[in-house]
Amino acid sequence: MDLDKANAALEMVYTASTPEELSAAYAAWAATYDGETAALGYCLPFLITSWVTRHVPAGEGPLLDAGCGTGLSGPCLKALGYGDIEGLDLSPDMLAIAGSRGAYRALKQAELGRPLPWPDGHFRAFFSTGVFTISHAPASGLHELVRITAEGGHAIFTVRDQVLDSGGFRPVFEDLQQGGKWRPVEESGWYRAYAVADPDALVKTFVFEVL
Repeated sequence: MDLDKANAALEMVYTASTPEELSAAYAAWAATYDGETAALGYCLPFLITSWVTRHVPAGEGPLLDAGCGTGLSGPCLKALGYGDIEGLDLSPDMLAIAGSRGAYRALKQAELGRPLPWPDGHFRAFFSTGVFTISHAPASGLHELVRITAEGGHAIFTVRDQVLDSGGFRPVFEDLQQGGKWRPVEESGWYRAYAVADPDALVKTFVFEVL
């Protein structure tokens, strides 16, 4: 596997300046995304299942994979007994691959940061990895994700180190907490997003209970 090619594709998505550019970058990357991110040691879609299983019992209602990409998390959760998973992503090319995995009940093209096509309280929980990162979904997208999550449900997501403060995530966290929309449950330490490449790319996982 050509790590230089994988890093070049990663650079394209990190330097996208509009949702249209980001979607185009993922369209160009979709066919080789799984193999190339595996070569980089990308672990987030698999590791997030640890937090999901810790906080959300199987069979309690639908889960949303918010920014599911090619759907790497879905089969892992299905193997762990989670049979009702839906996904959203900006890229139709990535969604097409996610749909081929047989782990998602429904997949929809949608953009985080804009209104989402589900009613209030539809999901038992949402989880998201690699989405709240450089040149990707804004912190404001959390408001809609919380809206479509049921009371007593959970918000489980990663945030990249480079955007946690500069991207305004802490004020959004505080706004949702002060507004009685959620309460903090868990905040991990910093850990590597890639086991092989880019040792300086760090993320945290956050877990909130929706109120």
